[in-house]
Amino acid sequence: MRVFAATWLCYAGYYFCRRPFYLVKSQLAADLGFSTSTLGAIGALFLVSYAIAQFLAGALGNRFGPRLMLLVGMAVSMAANLGFGVATSSAAFFVLMTVNGVAQATGWSAGVGTMACWFNRQERGRVMGVWATNFQAGGVAANLFAALLLERFDWRVALFSSVAALGAVWLVVLTNQRNRPEDVGLPVVRDQDEAPDSVDDGKLGWTRDATVNVVLVGLYYFFLKLIRYALWSWVPFVLARNYHLEGSEAGYIATLFDVCGIPGVIVTGWLSDRVFGARRAGISLLMTVAMTLSCLLLYSAGQVSVPMFAVAIALIGFTLYGPDALLTGAGAMDIGSRRAATLAAGIISGIGSCGPVVQELVIARMLDSKGGDLGPVFLLLLGSAVAAAAMLTIVVVRNRLGHSNV
Repeated sequence: MRVFAATWLCYAGYYFCRRPFYLVKSQLAADLGFSTSTLGAIGALFLVSYAIAQFLAGALGNRFGPRLMLLVGMAVSMAANLGFGVATSSAAFFVLMTVNGVAQATGWSAGVGTMACWFNRQERGRVMGVWATNFQAGGVAANLFAALLLERFDWRVALFSSVAALGAVWLVVLTNQRNRPEDVGLPVVRDQDEAPDSVDDGKLGWTRDATVNVVLVGLYYFFLKLIRYALWSWVPFVLARNYHLEGSEAGYIATLFDVCGIPGVIVTGWLSDRVFGARRAGISLLMTVAMTLSCLLLYSAGQVSVPMFAVAIALIGFTLYGPDALLTGAGAMDIGSRRAATLAAGIISGIGSCGPVVQELVIARMLDSKGGDLGPVFLLLLGSAVAAAAMLTIVVVRNRLGHSNV
């Protein structure tokens, strides 16, 4: 339980040094004179370094263990965010964002790798359904924390205080996280069909089908993460610019996306174990179709009404976060197996993390060139949802043909 709580808190804590930049974009534009394109480029640099480092983090996590990756990653991220608080030029932000992206990439794969060693396949859906609420809860807490400080002080105080919050989490992880049950004298956790001599033999044991499944889930995650990061990155900005809300008000509304994602993750994880027989793709496809309909609502009604905008992003959050967490958490464990879960999670997240890079650059140009018109942006999100559903349909078909067991 201590390991579960420590790793949950750890990944939630990462968001205190990831989310504040997106919340203070309008303040950076006003105080430092950054254009929309410059802000988009800064965000894109973070996402590029984050995506590339995911692959490296997965491989290094398999070699050095999740604990070291988490402690080093959090420490470097805190240092980069301290730099944000004193930086005054776009060049400094470019460098620091790149460093922060590499540091932040250590979090998910190392967390998933830890959990794979402590829980077997038959319980992972329910366990990861609860554990994976960390990135919604972390997003909500980081947003509210920064929005409150932004309302009462300024963006620099918001950044420095967020670093302090992650520092407290770092101490909790240092004293409570352990990579495997064996590290504290407990027996090895095995899947029901796992032979005793199949653990820790130094080989991945991946078949061609397993490799294809990792790539397919990664491509699905590309489109899903494009939508998630588009809403994270630009909702506060467009609410302030297009709907003329105050920065703190925009931050509070943006939080609905994460808040509604929390029950979505828990429900999806429970259903995957109890109704879908520990398979993740079927329930994830149903939720993805519902997410597509929610994106259609955002496109059709969100452009003219703040309440409908809020309802739409809340529905997207509920339907997006479940598949997001399930396939990149429990799904990565199932595909990669206990010994290679960290690597599988790193590859899936690495492919998926290219989606946020695309949205950051494309949406910034859309907002600049279209005079702030949100129609093309919302259409991009709808198209991405359709593409995500198509990728996952292939996985479900492969399940039925016996080529995957996701």
